Amino acid sequence: MVFEIEVNNKLISARKGETILQTLTQNGLSVPTLCYMEGFTPTGACRLCVVEVEGQQDLIPACSHKVEEWMSIKTHSPRVVEARKTIVELLLANHPDDCLYCVRNGNCGLQRLAEELNVNERRFTGKKSRFKTDPSSTSMIRDQEKCILCGRCVRVCEELTGVSTLDFIRKGDATSISTALNKPLNLSNCIACGQCIMMCPTGSLYEKSHFSELQDALHNPDRHVVIQYSPAVPITIAEEFGMKAGKDISGLLNAALRKIGFEKVFNTAFAGDIQILEIATELADRLESKQNMPLFSSCCPSWIKFVEQTHADLLPRLSVCKSPQQILGAIIKSHYAKMASIAPENIYTASVMPCIARKMEAQREEMTNKGIAEVDVVLTTRELIRLIKLYGIEILHNESENADAPYSSSSSAGVLSAVSGGLTEAVIRTLHYKLTGRELTQAKLPETRQNKPRKEFTITMGSKQVGFAIINGMVNAKSLLDQLAAGRTDIHFVEVMACAGGCVCGGGQPISIKHQDLKARIKAIYDFDEKESIKLAHKNPIVNDLYNNYLNKEGKAETPALLSTSYHKREALR
Repeated sequence: MVFEIEVNNKLISARKGETILQTLTQNGLSVPTLCYMEGFTPTGACRLCVVEVEGQQDLIPACSHKVEEWMSIKTHSPRVVEARKTIVELLLANHPDDCLYCVRNGNCGLQRLAEELNVNERRFTGKKSRFKTDPSSTSMIRDQEKCILCGRCVRVCEELTGVSTLDFIRKGDATSISTALNKPLNLSNCIACGQCIMMCPTGSLYEKSHFSELQDALHNPDRHVVIQYSPAVPITIAEEFGMKAGKDISGLLNAALRKIGFEKVFNTAFAGDIQILEIATELADRLESKQNMPLFSSCCPSWIKFVEQTHADLLPRLSVCKSPQQILGAIIKSHYAKMASIAPENIYTASVMPCIARKMEAQREEMTNKGIAEVDVVLTTRELIRLIKLYGIEILHNESENADAPYSSSSSAGVLSAVSGGLTEAVIRTLHYKLTGRELTQAKLPETRQNKPRKEFTITMGSKQVGFAIINGMVNAKSLLDQLAAGRTDIHFVEVMACAGGCVCGGGQPISIKHQDLKARIKAIYDFDEKESIKLAHKNPIVNDLYNNYLNKEGKAETPALLSTSYHKREALR
């Protein structure tokens, strides 16, 4: 039912059942929020979205109050503006005065609100809450002094990730947000997906940076510094440099990275093709043996840590294949080292990923070969953007350049893994060939591309009916895991991505991105698949050459160490 209400002395359209905030937004009117998250049940906790409704004594939170036909609303009356300003001033009274040094300077929700509401002096003073910074995690840092208790991190961890690492503790003015038993992050059940960072409006949560270590390596003449980047990266940073969201600027990025000082620039999607071949082979073997089914994907390190902590019984069902980041890191320090006649210990490998959990993954003991780390340092997309700006590179003024051989290109299948469902689609293309000896009639699979939190379908491959499940956002895995534990047997492969939407929406991506920009990234991945001539991982000639002339020649003892790994049960507070 559509009706009209009065807002700021003008009539606008409203729909019954919507909140005041939704109605205002749809009509091009903006009110500030801090605790509100689109797609989540509103709490009205921060009170910044309050509006004045004629006939009501108190100001009403727009995010949680339903719109009614009789309403006459003022969104920026003097009373409303003063209330919002007072809330921000009270938050600032208990906030550190270190904006110039904060990682979120210029991109902070509290800072933005203070500017919009013309807060230019401190009216409230008192004893500030004091907390120690928690740097214990391998991936992120928690600075509780900058926490404004909006609760966004608590809700996203519980409702989207399904882990519930963070929660409110204590009461009154002693209230804070912390982990179970108020322990450091490294002792908690945090899976380092980084979605809390994406939701935090201040600098209370941010990724652990390794800038100084990378800088030292770049300026060390004894170090041969190379870099790889995820296919999700070049379609993301375009929007940060004034270009259309979702535009693929791989060529410009290659040139920029060489100007920074990297000796070689490699494309992680190349290793994505290797991962697809390995998983397809592993799945074909398990379909034959009917052991440890279904096979679960292992490319998401947050999902891996979740299984290790809460579902150790599933460990034998996880694919033993490493992620593309670690596969390429291992190959660089073995195959490339031999080609370039460089000792592996003298090669410094950097990786740029849309995910902070890759930092954790790179530091796992299993991700070393003969005592040498496969990947030395991992940067998020955000860190890469800061690195490019630090070196003063005008990325738009670069000439497009190709990535370096021999890991310069991939099939479009290797790129698809950046989106939820992409890995499954890529594996199906190769698995079908392995089981039938024939290619799929149509490489594009609509079943994998539906925008659903959980997708299930079956594909006939020769004499076999193979069932697939795709989990988009890890909280949606619980019901499927329960069904499998109860004896369900028609699912043979399960892809799980901790972040809704996949890696293009990972916790290392730029913060405060619009929904349409996220859609543009996903579209860019699918557009690449549409245009690329090689759509099948097993048709990549460079990958086939690597198998024929190196991996297969190295023998069965060496190849598993490069491409495969193992996982173990972990104890964590929860």
